Amino acid sequence: MPFRKIHPKIQEKLAEMEIKIPTPFQKKCIPAIKSGANVFCTAPEASGKTTSLILTTLHKLNFESVGEAPRAIILVEDKDSALALQDAFASYMSYNALRVYAGYDQLHVDVQKSEIFMGVDILITTPKSLNKLFLANGVGTSQLMILSIDDADFLTQKSSYEAVMAISQNIKKCQYVIYAEKMNPKIKRFENYFMEYAKTVKA
Repeated sequence: MPFRKIHPKIQEKLAEMEIKIPTPFQKKCIPAIKSGANVFCTAPEASGKTTSLILTTLHKLNFESVGEAPRAIILVEDKDSALALQDAFASYMSYNALRVYAGYDQLHVDVQKSEIFMGVDILITTPKSLNKLFLANGVGTSQLMILSIDDADFLTQKSSYEAVMAISQNIKKCQYVIYAEKMNPKIKRFENYFMEYAKTVKA
């Protein structure tokens, strides 16, 4: 079964890339995310988690640039992960005006503030870097629709976990989606905070 009920421009890009059918994991997780619910997505490597994140984010944003504040935030482990995901998004967005910005711990918060101020649709960053931006009033969340965490297994690190908890206190309302290879106790604990009534999708 081909990708269905997803933005036509995304379907066109998938056809160009010769990606014709979703993986078994994507068949389950994409509809769950599109429903608007909070979702835990757990699956082994190479199951299609990152592609699912990209497709559902682009679909959620209607594949168009709007306003100045980010409408999607994606948390990753480190600089390399942020830049790699930014490149992955770019491969789906030829000639598209959507603005994707990658921030990371090594980039000074004032630099990030000034660049984000120019307008961002999708912000990819680390938990610690985003927390610094919040403390510096460097990013607004009034337009935020979805916050995803890619490869969330790194949240076993105490500092990253605590940063995510602090971030959730700065966000009034949005959809949360967490991708990981497996559920661990720290990730599961989010159910008691911002992942209330979350669906769970497993490969």
